[in-house]
Amino acid sequence: MYILLMGPPGAGKGTQAEKLVAEFQIPHISTGDMFRAAVKNGTELGKEAKKYMDAGGLVPDAVTIGIVRERLAQADCSKGFILDGFPRTEEQAVALDGILQDLDIKLTGVVNIGVPDSELVSRVTGRRICKVCGATYHIVYNPSKVEGICDKCGGVLYQRDDDKEETVKKRLEAYHDQTAPLIDYYKKQGVFIDIAGMQDINKVYSDLLAAIKK
Repeated sequence: MYILLMGPPGAGKGTQAEKLVAEFQIPHISTGDMFRAAVKNGTELGKEAKKYMDAGGLVPDAVTIGIVRERLAQADCSKGFILDGFPRTEEQAVALDGILQDLDIKLTGVVNIGVPDSELVSRVTGRRICKVCGATYHIVYNPSKVEGICDKCGGVLYQRDDDKEETVKKRLEAYHDQTAPLIDYYKKQGVFIDIAGMQDINKVYSDLLAAIKK
């Protein structure tokens, strides 16, 4: 089960990926998480990636493609994966095709979760992350029991710089300009699946699952 998850920031890709991981026991590979880990660890890659992430831009292809190639070649991806956050451009999609060909992997499906921009801004700006364990909350849809404190470990919750409204709007602009054309790219390959993301979380997942199993 080799799945590519598409959709703008805040569409619910992470939530659906968690459900797929539980269902199929395959890794969820998020380039965003990889970049944030590098930023937290203060690596050279992390410092470079942070400049673009803080500005709501895209991390350069050379950096991103290298990370993805290395990750997909690891043993835990041999029976499947959920790739989230890559590719973001047609050039990256072509590079991914090359990586998958080298690894003798064929995509099961490219799932796009569609949500209107106005809803996305509300979703993303309300997101809060635990500084200690990385658990995710939302001030409206999934608040912690005690405001600002993680239910799981007691860590302090914070808003990421790239979740602030001005940056979110820039991220959406970047998405529409550079990533949306991928829909046509994958439609031509016959692997594109469009899912309505404004439904209940469980309904989104059941639609996703039914489409993949086809």
